[in-house]
Amino acid sequence: MIDVLLFISGAALAWLTLKDVFDTVVVPGGGRNSLQVTRRIGFALLTLWKRVRRHRGISGSFAPFVLVTSFAIWMCALALGFGMMAYGVRSHFDPPIESFWDAVYESGSALATVGLSPHYPTGAARWVIVAAGFCGLAVMTMAVTYLLEVQSSISRRDTGIIKLNVSAGDPPSALTLLERFAAIRYRSTLPDDLEEARNWCATVQQSHSAHPSLIYFRSVSTGPGWPAALGALLDLEQVADRLTSSGYALRSAPDFGAIARLRDEYMQCVEALADHLGRPPALLVQ
Repeated sequence: MIDVLLFISGAALAWLTLKDVFDTVVVPGGGRNSLQVTRRIGFALLTLWKRVRRHRGISGSFAPFVLVTSFAIWMCALALGFGMMAYGVRSHFDPPIESFWDAVYESGSALATVGLSPHYPTGAARWVIVAAGFCGLAVMTMAVTYLLEVQSSISRRDTGIIKLNVSAGDPPSALTLLERFAAIRYRSTLPDDLEEARNWCATVQQSHSAHPSLIYFRSVSTGPGWPAALGALLDLEQVADRLTSSGYALRSAPDFGAIARLRDEYMQCVEALADHLGRPPALLVQ
C-alpha cells in the first residue's frame, strides 16, 4: 500500500509539473490552476533583488536567471516525481533499487536522456523510465523553443525602440519627434510612422501579455527601454507654441484640459512601470 501511494504521489507531482510547464510556455498568459513556478520565483527574487540593488533598477540578468531557474526546478520536480514512481516499483528493476535517491538518480538519468544506470527496468518499471525519458525530452524541447520565442519577441520590441530613439531622442519625447519631422520636411510620412507605432504597441501588448516574463528582459542598446518608448508614443499630444512654430496646423480651440487629464491617466501607469523596472520615465518636452 505504501508503494502504491508513493507511485500515485509521484505521478501527481509529475503531472502538476508538466502542466505548469505547458501553461507557462504554451498557454498565453499562463494558467491559474498550476504550480506557477516562474511567477512565484519571479515575485520572491524581485523582492530580494530590489532590496539588494535598491533604486538601481532591475539588471539585464534578472529575467534570464528567473527563466533558467524555473526550468531547473521543473526538471528537479520531474526527477523527484518519477523517482517516487520508480521507488514504488523498485522490485521491477534488476538488480532492485535499494534507496530512494537511487530511484531519483535512475529517473533523472532517463529525464536527461543519458541512460547511465546499473539497474535494468522490467515490467512496470519500463513504462516509468520510458515516460521519464519522453517527458524530459519534451521539457528540454519546449525550453529551447521558448527561449527562441523570447529572443524573437525581444528583437521585435527592441527594433521599434531603436527606430523611435533615432527620431525622438534618447529618452524619446513625443514633441521632439514632431519637431524633427517638421525640421527635415518629413511631415507627410508622419501618418505612416504612427501606423507603424500602433502596430508596435499591439505587438508588445500581445507578446508581453502572453508571456509576462518578457517585461523584465532588457537590452543594453535601447537606452531607457520600452516603458519610455511606450510613454512617448502615447504622448503624441499638442502643445500650441512649439507645434505652431514647427508648422503644424492646430484646431481653433483645442481642449488642453482634456489632453492634460488624459495624459495624467495613462502616464501614471507608464511612470509606475518605469519605476518598477528602474528605467527613466517618458518625457513630454525635451
